[in-house]
Amino acid sequence: MKKNKPKYRQIIDAAVIVIAENGYHQAQVSKIAKQAGVADGTIYLYFKNKEDILISLFQEKMGNFVEMAEEKIVGTESAAEKLRMIVETHFQILSDDRHLAIVTQLELRQSNIDLRHKINEVLKGYLALIEQILMNGKESGEFSSTLDIRLARQMIFGTMDETATTWVMNDQKYDITALADPVHKLLLNGFMRS
Repeated sequence: MKKNKPKYRQIIDAAVIVIAENGYHQAQVSKIAKQAGVADGTIYLYFKNKEDILISLFQEKMGNFVEMAEEKIVGTESAAEKLRMIVETHFQILSDDRHLAIVTQLELRQSNIDLRHKINEVLKGYLALIEQILMNGKESGEFSSTLDIRLARQMIFGTMDETATTWVMNDQKYDITALADPVHKLLLNGFMRS
């Protein structure tokens, strides 16, 4: 119920900015409260602690990723085109919210093992979407009948993830969305001469 309240989203959005600008370990709850324009105690009406904020932030934002990706692919028959849209959407979301890009690509990786396990749980929905597209492509004959779905899914997500991390590490100096087509072609065609 708390997730539907405006202050919840305000705090989540503030946390993205504070964590991106200060790093997770330096992002005090009081800084998040100040950025959100709420009293420190208000944070604890919605979240147990800073770790809960980070996990909730990731659940919320990853949920948006999946939602936007699903909306984009509705009505598209081709599995290859669906994959292109996934790559494009992934890069566009990060390009549109540079603070979120820093948090997802850098800060979430610096967390403890327990936190990383919780974050991996959140990723399952996104990975399932990619896997479904691959299965559909395999079943329709668009993709090879010998395609290893799990390996392909890992390669797709890993390639998008590493491309985004490199972009963030380079201070987001170039247009990551311009890489969507080359990344998509590389994933579909590999290194074979066409």
